[in-house]
Amino acid sequence: MRILRNTRDLPAEARGAVVALGNFDGVHRGHQALIGKARGLADDAGAKLVAVVFEPYPREFFRPDAEPFRLTPFRAKSRLLDALGVDFLIELHFDAAMAATQAPDFVAEVLVKELAVSHVVVGEDFRFGKGRSGDAVTLAYMGEMEGFGVTVFAPLAAGSDRKISSSRIRAALREGHPDEAARLLGHWWSVEGVVVPGDKRGRSIGIPTANLHVKGTLVPAFGVYAVRVHIGAEAKIYDGVANFGLRPTFAVSEPLLEAHLFDFTGEFYGEWVRVELIAYLRPERKFESLEALKAQIAVDSRAAGVALAKAG
Repeated sequence: MRILRNTRDLPAEARGAVVALGNFDGVHRGHQALIGKARGLADDAGAKLVAVVFEPYPREFFRPDAEPFRLTPFRAKSRLLDALGVDFLIELHFDAAMAATQAPDFVAEVLVKELAVSHVVVGEDFRFGKGRSGDAVTLAYMGEMEGFGVTVFAPLAAGSDRKISSSRIRAALREGHPDEAARLLGHWWSVEGVVVPGDKRGRSIGIPTANLHVKGTLVPAFGVYAVRVHIGAEAKIYDGVANFGLRPTFAVSEPLLEAHLFDFTGEFYGEWVRVELIAYLRPERKFESLEALKAQIAVDSRAAGVALAKAG
């Protein structure tokens, strides 16, 4: 998959494509079904499949000081879309000019003039244009006028006929239910970043940890989790146990994820890692001594092993 940062001077094969248009936060099972539909249309037409997303999210542009809500930062999203067979991922910069663009102008300038789309696939709740004035009906009407097809994809349901949505997944993670989030996502939710040096207290008690600062993404429930950790370009995978939060025993000023990997030796400061949250084990709590903390980590590690074996 090739990543393009704008729609100007596109490669010839990216024009005339089938386009999946949306933010696809989480790339959950509903998004996967939509992308699958677009992939099928592209294959039938002998065309490329292009996913078009907005960066930053419009919500982030209009509310820059709001609590982070993203399920998938751009790097994670691109990895998931690549796995679904997307040929090109186009990142449209959402700024004041984009926010002020009327819906018909977006269609005429971006979809028709720059992308020369053959077909567009959107979810039925898709909105675009200044003041969110454009919707799927607007897009279908303009498609008829401009000569491209439009497929409006109905939401997928999961449990009690409630549609799969990014909002449901965020709520599950905030409430400490990563298993429910995974059921809706179709994959484990993860935190990604570069391993940073810590205070080495874990090493001092024989339990070294990999430390990640969690920024720009949703903050899940504070507590202890069973995790799987993917390390670096080789994507070696290790089971482990992690504490996420403000670490009440040795307080920190911003959320920190500390993961202890089973059966791992060595250093990996500066490595890019992906930590999948598999099961929530318990809330954070304060310990009176390092020995008490060490004993609890042993208990948590056993519980994590059981949870990870159950998850498969």
